[in-house]
Amino acid sequence: MLMAASAVILAACAPATPAADTPAETTPEVATPEAAPAVTLADIVNSDLRSDEEKARDAWRHPAETLEFFGVEADDKVVEIWPGGGWYTNILAPWLASGGGTLVAAGFDPASVDDAERRTRIEERLTEFQNTYADPRFGTLEYSAFSATSGPLTEAGTADAVLTFRNIHNWMSGGYTEKFFTDAYAALKPGGVLGVVEHRLPSTAMQDPTAASGYVHEDFVKGLATAAGFEFVEASEINANPADTADHPFGVWTLPPNSATSKADGTTIEGFDAAKYTAIGESDRMTLKFRKPE
Repeated sequence: MLMAASAVILAACAPATPAADTPAETTPEVATPEAAPAVTLADIVNSDLRSDEEKARDAWRHPAETLEFFGVEADDKVVEIWPGGGWYTNILAPWLASGGGTLVAAGFDPASVDDAERRTRIEERLTEFQNTYADPRFGTLEYSAFSATSGPLTEAGTADAVLTFRNIHNWMSGGYTEKFFTDAYAALKPGGVLGVVEHRLPSTAMQDPTAASGYVHEDFVKGLATAAGFEFVEASEINANPADTADHPFGVWTLPPNSATSKADGTTIEGFDAAKYTAIGESDRMTLKFRKPE
């Protein structure tokens, strides 16, 4: 009886055993934050970094399609020659910033100008340009220059792409077009791309060596690029305008966006019909892709 009583007491003092169906403790699930959507080139083109006036020209300049044709990626190092007021810079800078790429803006070279007053104006415009692109949304730009006497566009063999938009006629008038192709070739990596957009002169028209009308033969550009060592890859009609006859009284500047109504010296034409040229739209443009051989 004593042994039985002791067994009862020990059983009463023993810790309780959990029931077999008692649920085990679980770690609460932690929600994984969704990744931010990737920025696309179309996002940049349609962003508020560009003005309505700039976007209105997309129908003629096709920036997204043009940059895609040249194969510009967000992590590339790109040299933009003579960016001017920044029409393409407003697309290239944020696009490259989104992927860790680099934009080198090779502006007009004030050191190449002898006239002190003009040189000061150019320096002021360059300062204004750099202040505009100090905005962190554009990333960090690098700066260089291009002229008949300028040095390298960037460190040799480091650029993925060199791009020029409607500039070759200017260098023809200055007599240093060949230097551009040589400088671009030096800047590019093996396999790097040279992208050219330029007002196109019909092959049946005579090429003025100074391109006074602003129009240039496509074969002339191809010849200069090939002479510098480039391989021609492909041409695109992205920026073509069949309505442009390239024989206007004030050259290409007769057409929008300049819509000139007189020559540079102020000479006008009696009965000039500006509406006729507005209806044509912007110029017919070649879009050419070249590559530095591997």
